[in-house]
Amino acid sequence: MKLTTLMRVGMAFCLPVAIVTMAFAQDAGKQAPAPATKGPINRSPDPRVQQKMYHFQDTNEDLPYALYVSSKVSKDKKSPLIVALHGLGGDQNSLMRGNAIDLAEEGGYILVGPIGYNPRGWYGTPVGQPRNGGAAGKAKANPAAANDPPNLRELSEKDVINVLDIIRKDFNIDDRRTYLMGHSMGGAGTLYLGTKYASNWAAIGAIAPAAFAMQSNAVPMLTPVKDTMPVIITQGDADTAVPVENTRRWRDALEELKMNFKYVEMPGEDHGSIISKGMPAIFAFFSEHSKH
Repeated sequence: MKLTTLMRVGMAFCLPVAIVTMAFAQDAGKQAPAPATKGPINRSPDPRVQQKMYHFQDTNEDLPYALYVSSKVSKDKKSPLIVALHGLGGDQNSLMRGNAIDLAEEGGYILVGPIGYNPRGWYGTPVGQPRNGGAAGKAKANPAAANDPPNLRELSEKDVINVLDIIRKDFNIDDRRTYLMGHSMGGAGTLYLGTKYASNWAAIGAIAPAAFAMQSNAVPMLTPVKDTMPVIITQGDADTAVPVENTRRWRDALEELKMNFKYVEMPGEDHGSIISKGMPAIFAFFSEHSKH
């Protein structure tokens, strides 16, 4: 898929969240919930954010990523880095706006948003099982997914790691203060890549994680990092795309393992509003945790 095709695909995903929640149901084998918010998922990029490209050798195409560099960053000192993973149907800019940029500027962070190969790559997370024994993919088909490669999730995971490597080469990154966060699909990706590549991260933050496929395996998945991986999860109790009951199961797993974690549940916040409302708690949590 060439760059122009990728851009058309991204534009095609400027859809209401109602369609995104339907895609959750298709992927995770769950009944589609009601829309969480109104309006488009994607908006114009924040003018403070750089739009970058790199060549993805696995598929011989150029992939985008978004980059913000605090004015406090300099070559002569190590800087903290946050990798931000967007939700289903979003793009590399989805978490790269608003108070996330303000907080990154204040804290002296480099903030980077990979595309994850395309808007529905799922960052390598496992495929969910269909509900009630139905066949996978029987929910309303997503036309934009028709040409997705069969190894889409593998490519999505690889894109994130590639972008991490690029930023480490281009900047003087503090490996003791490198973090991963993500929303919804990106929240699931954060839990998955956070544990799979645990040595990369000082802490991780999942925002309303759509981690349905991994939920039943939460304790075994987290056990290898129970003593080393600080985790923060933010969730709105009015979320209809990722119901609060689902996320509380991750909280329960973190409690069972006695992990170093913080769970922030906000009354009245939904699947979209929890992003900005919970962002200060995530940055505060990250600032309190570095590798020793």
